[in-house]
Amino acid sequence: MDTPTPLMRLVAGVWGFKTLAVGVEFGLFTRLAGGRTINVAEAATEFGLDERPADLLLAASASLGLLEKAGDGYRNSPLAEQFLVEGRPYYFGAQVRYSDLRTYLPWHRVGEALRANRPLTWDPSEQQSMFDTTDPEMVAQFWDAMFATSSFTARALADAYDFGAHSRLLDVGGGAGAFPIELCRRLPDLRATILDLPHVCARAEERIAAEGLTGRIGTIPGDFLADPALPGGHDVILLSMILHDWDEPTNRALLARCHVALPPGGAVVVCELLLNDERTGPSEAALMGMNMLVETEGGKNYSGAEYAAWLTDAGFVDVRTVPFEAPGANGAVVARRP
Repeated sequence: MDTPTPLMRLVAGVWGFKTLAVGVEFGLFTRLAGGRTINVAEAATEFGLDERPADLLLAASASLGLLEKAGDGYRNSPLAEQFLVEGRPYYFGAQVRYSDLRTYLPWHRVGEALRANRPLTWDPSEQQSMFDTTDPEMVAQFWDAMFATSSFTARALADAYDFGAHSRLLDVGGGAGAFPIELCRRLPDLRATILDLPHVCARAEERIAAEGLTGRIGTIPGDFLADPALPGGHDVILLSMILHDWDEPTNRALLARCHVALPPGGAVVVCELLLNDERTGPSEAALMGMNMLVETEGGKNYSGAEYAAWLTDAGFVDVRTVPFEAPGANGAVVARRP
């Protein structure tokens, strides 16, 4: 007999997220870095809590795989030790904080977004887009949030697609540079350029310099939606987690400009959470589409077949989908300019 247990798991999903979020907010996992342990009494003192809530937080964090028991106390799980300790190379806490502070509360009004077909995290009457903002704190939160997700997605993409066949990469909307950094680390002969808004390029340059890759990764400040043409001189163009932010006409126009910017034989790589052709899943792609409703004016998640049709119409050939698993994408649609 069917039961409502799967529905209860959906209800409890937010409980798990908020437990993770408050642990990051308190600095719990950073406090336990390096194998340190904490018991209930110590946690109560450390975080200014009574023992009951301290006990509940530690037990819930352990149940989610974020902590593990160590004697009469708790320590970080390997997952938390690698990704939730502030200052580590792939710190994921920024993604948690950004989601908690910027997107979680608007999601409570998702019915409003469905009825009005407009974003909730920013006001289109005041900004050109969610990326065009003068709020430095939001910019820092957003790009730090994207960096860890993008870094691991770049690794998976590099395993699935041979960027070694190319010499010059243009990362359109490349953000803080996670994809070029990971790809150039792996491929010593690859050079890359990031095209993004000026304030984003400044943040990317900081990351690139910190990795010692200033001589191999450059930036071009610009607006890939408004500029009349994309920069030339590249034999592969990457659009990673970009096209889901925009509607079909905008995406078709951008792909057409990619075709113009590439030399014969050049490739375009569209890396995304792809819906299946029936538009029934996977849930990661479909729910990201719902998030695009909350955060963008026209964005949604598309299927591999939709991207393939747009690429063909833009004049590309040899269109194929390369599947993989990663935090920010589950595949790439690749095509070549004849």
